[in-house]
Amino acid sequence: MRGTVLYGPRDVRFEERDEPKILKPTDAIIRLSVTCVCGSDLWPYRGIQKIEQPAPMGHEYCGMVEEVGSAVKTVKKGQFVVGSFCISDNTCPNCRAGYQSGCQNLDFMSGAQAPYARVPFADGTLVATREVPSPDLLPSLLAVSDVLGTGWFAADAANVKPGSTVVVVGDGAVGLLGVLSAKQMGAERIIAMSRHESRQKLAREFGATDIVSERGDEGIARVKDITKGVGADSVLECVGTLDSMMQAIRSTRPGGSVGYVGVPHGANLDLQQVFFTLVRLHGGPAPVRRYLPNLIKLVLDGKINPGKVFDLALPLAQVAEGYRAMDERRAIKTLLQPSGRN
Repeated sequence: MRGTVLYGPRDVRFEERDEPKILKPTDAIIRLSVTCVCGSDLWPYRGIQKIEQPAPMGHEYCGMVEEVGSAVKTVKKGQFVVGSFCISDNTCPNCRAGYQSGCQNLDFMSGAQAPYARVPFADGTLVATREVPSPDLLPSLLAVSDVLGTGWFAADAANVKPGSTVVVVGDGAVGLLGVLSAKQMGAERIIAMSRHESRQKLAREFGATDIVSERGDEGIARVKDITKGVGADSVLECVGTLDSMMQAIRSTRPGGSVGYVGVPHGANLDLQQVFFTLVRLHGGPAPVRRYLPNLIKLVLDGKINPGKVFDLALPLAQVAEGYRAMDERRAIKTLLQPSGRN
């Protein structure tokens, strides 16, 4: 089959790769219905996150089960499944506590920008839908596997409650779906920090009540002005830089919470600055598996449509253009459509 491999900065190739096979009894092989490019893929694409050797790319996925190992019990051939970007056994103490992204056997999905993919710990990682979904639901189910699950965790970690005031820092797919998540959790006022008109429009569609285009001190001042000098109850940090983290912390009221899910790059936090803010911090890689059953149900029941974050759809063979479009901010998120082994 042909799949996506990153060789170095801005060097994405769609080339021949070995077809995945069952390696352990707990594995499953899935045929991907759709896949995509993640914002976090741009870190190695831009050379900010170094890779030592050519790397198969892709960790967001949903599709049909083609084969399962002998130990797999909860999914079977012919079922449609959605999985998490974190591979987990879902049985260890951390998983049972709802933190599958801290599984004692944790691994990270890779190689999903391809027609087929191997999923280790299939029982702990995959959730089957009640029926094969219609094609129009595929983008939203794909979003569940990472960006919606991550945005949901950001809101959960930030302790979003009915009637609360929420700020979302970051207008990528995760930030936009953080807005959707906060709305679903009952937030009364949702302030989206965004400087891009198309993303502002989608943020409002997902539930944002206010848009703040300023950043840094000016952005914080605008949030304080909107909240009558108090700050937000909950802030979702969805970028991963030091500036975005400090903007999030300083936009939060004393006693409020920051849920941070942006993958950190060069973000060395000065605890002296944080100590006197009286702000709670919780975050990290999202335990998407915890939320999969509920989020899949919300999509299948027509309650949410997170697939709207995909504003560019391409054949998988044009994956390099998908990366370029996101890198140049011509697209929020690129959907990729596999066509088979070739």
